Amino acid sequence: MDINKIRKDFPIYDIQPKLAYLDSAASSLKVRSVIKQVDHYYMSLGVNVHRGAYELAYEATKLYEDARITVSKFIGAQEDEIIFTRGTTSALNLIAHAYKEILKPGDEIITSELEHHSSLLPWMVVAKKTGAKLIYIPLTKEGRITVEGFKSVLTNQTKVVAITHVSNVMGYKTPIEEIARLAHEKEAIVILDAAQSVPHMEVNVKELGVDFLAFSGHKMFGPSGVGVLYGKENLLNSIEPFEFGGEMADQVFKDHATYKEAPLKFEAGTPVISGAIGLAEAIRYIESIGIHEIHEHTHQLHQYTLDKLKNVEGVTIYNPTADNPVIAFNVDDVHPHDIATMLDQYNISVRAGHHCAQLVTKFLGVNSTLRASFHVYNNIADCDTFIDSVKAAKEFFLSF
Repeated sequence: MDINKIRKDFPIYDIQPKLAYLDSAASSLKVRSVIKQVDHYYMSLGVNVHRGAYELAYEATKLYEDARITVSKFIGAQEDEIIFTRGTTSALNLIAHAYKEILKPGDEIITSELEHHSSLLPWMVVAKKTGAKLIYIPLTKEGRITVEGFKSVLTNQTKVVAITHVSNVMGYKTPIEEIARLAHEKEAIVILDAAQSVPHMEVNVKELGVDFLAFSGHKMFGPSGVGVLYGKENLLNSIEPFEFGGEMADQVFKDHATYKEAPLKFEAGTPVISGAIGLAEAIRYIESIGIHEIHEHTHQLHQYTLDKLKNVEGVTIYNPTADNPVIAFNVDDVHPHDIATMLDQYNISVRAGHHCAQLVTKFLGVNSTLRASFHVYNNIADCDTFIDSVKAAKEFFLSF
């Protein structure tokens, strides 16, 4: 790929040409065409959707609903199985809230220590409210979810399986197809946090076999504040809405109301119009490059950097076999935040902390880690600068 050409699609490089942005697992940079689409909505339309009987409202509604079609095709879903949310967190909370009214004491919810807090904490609350039990899949020594580990905790009491597709810290991919098949044999539902997988690999919900799936726009060149919840049509229409208000109601009486079917049932009030429009443009941008090409490019950068980082004495790498382009590491005897601050002086952006996944750092036996993550706009120069900067930061702090 012509990375120099691709970098011209991201206006941040016009402002900071020396930037080596290695924090895409947290949030990706924004592509120019997405910004233009969002600007177009605000500058040329700016009105609500579904409600107005005038031209501006019609145009806004068409863009919004066309975005739903674009998303559905991107992940192999039906149009009415796509709900626009504020992000992955909002989507996962929506489903957990619905099952708070369904689960009962003695039911079991299977999850894992690899979860982002947005995939774990809602179910922790549901378990406490309902009396259901939270069950953790035993991880391998490497920290992976395996089918064998899943089988060891799957029982006739399993009602929900809520797990990550790809860990945001370790970069490990879950064998979800087989896990979903086994879960369905027990008539359990499967909810997948796909925030890290959708931006980097082809995801088809029918092939995965999951019941619900969530991801965010801001990790795939799209706007912040927009996400997607996929749900099987029959399940979406069987659960209670998360929010109540305008547009989602069908008939309202003094003592009761009925609601529209999904997806409108779950999009109360004014939806994330500009976000959905921007997300659709981000998907078109990804498709113009090719998701497989993006995966191959980031895989090469990831492996190149890993090979060099392994040769830096005093660096511990926690996930050398990651499937996603993510490196979790620490510099011995130096706090991760100190290293991250030092790298910023070299225009290197990495993340330091527990990455909203404290059970992962506890599994690793540390308080926090550094995380470098790659996307399509990164190049070999970013990798080399990163390695040189880690060496310089290590020498600086260990010289005291």
